[in-house]
Amino acid sequence: MCVRSRWANLPPELLLDIISRLESAHRTWPARRDLVACASVCRSWRQATKEVTRTPERCGCLTFPASLKQPGPRETPIQCFIKRERATSTYRLYLGLTPALSGDMSKLLLAARKIRRAMSADFVISLVPDDFSRASSTYVGKLRSNFLGTKFTIYDSQPPTSNTVTIQSKSRMKTYWRSTNLKQVSPRLPVGNFNIATVSYELNVLRTRGPRRMRCTMHSIPVRTVQEQAGESSSAQTLPIDMPDASVPSLSRPNGKVIIDQSPELELAGGSRERDQSLVLKNKAPRWHEQLQCWCLNFKGRVTVASVKNFQLVAASEGGGIIPVSEQESVILQFGKIGKDIFTMDYRYPLSAFQAFAICLSSFDTKPACE
Repeated sequence: MCVRSRWANLPPELLLDIISRLESAHRTWPARRDLVACASVCRSWRQATKEVTRTPERCGCLTFPASLKQPGPRETPIQCFIKRERATSTYRLYLGLTPALSGDMSKLLLAARKIRRAMSADFVISLVPDDFSRASSTYVGKLRSNFLGTKFTIYDSQPPTSNTVTIQSKSRMKTYWRSTNLKQVSPRLPVGNFNIATVSYELNVLRTRGPRRMRCTMHSIPVRTVQEQAGESSSAQTLPIDMPDASVPSLSRPNGKVIIDQSPELELAGGSRERDQSLVLKNKAPRWHEQLQCWCLNFKGRVTVASVKNFQLVAASEGGGIIPVSEQESVILQFGKIGKDIFTMDYRYPLSAFQAFAICLSSFDTKPACE
């Protein structure tokens, strides 16, 4: 409830001007927390802040928890890193270049914990690093693997706003409403598990050496999002939750480990119409370097340690969707190792931070049938 005070009674024009100046001046964390503080003053300040704050696609900044489920910028990717804690099977996503460069300026975005089950494994994703309960207001979604670790399903806690959803949960059509709290943008959104993407890894039957082959079907992102011309308005789905060319290539060892660049239970019910075809991503195939006897990929200096987990995802022309050649070569998501239990994650439009993080989590799971 808004507390009437001298701050709440500021003229709307003056309030918008103040917040606009703040939004333009504070582009990075932790300074950007001042913008979040403005939204918590009262209802009028919150509304003004929402009007002024631009989406990550337009400004390249992550501000509110809602930004984690909105597409990233179209050109320059948002650079993050992931820290793995083996003892607790916990993974934390931070905004920043690397722990060494970001230091205290690193902003925790999401956290995930691996929960092993008899026939599968779940990566439960939360806004905080110490609460992974589905009943919590910080629950964001989860990643579930099959028994072999070759297929993963990404579940969102809330449905895409412009899609019809069919509920097929174990609770038999049961959905519940989460009360409004400080972590939410929009109240009374149904909470559950909505299937928004599938990640699959190709079986390595012949046990040949080489990088993993992966394919991601983004059920909540239509293929037309990468068919649009630059500058057009975004048509990617967003969910209102509160809360360079180098001369020296990257290298990969013959065992399939890619070494880094040396140089600069709910399903979506949608139609089968062509314009609603799902976007398909595949890993960019590395090239074999005869002189170095290794697989090569250009991570542009963002990956420095050889690992079979390293990958780059690009849009694929599958299912009748025609993808421009330029988009087929443009990396949408890249993930790679830079140190012990430290990995970089760079993503851009049309993926969100949540979707990119969930895809990267699939690379951590054991895949004996794929290596």
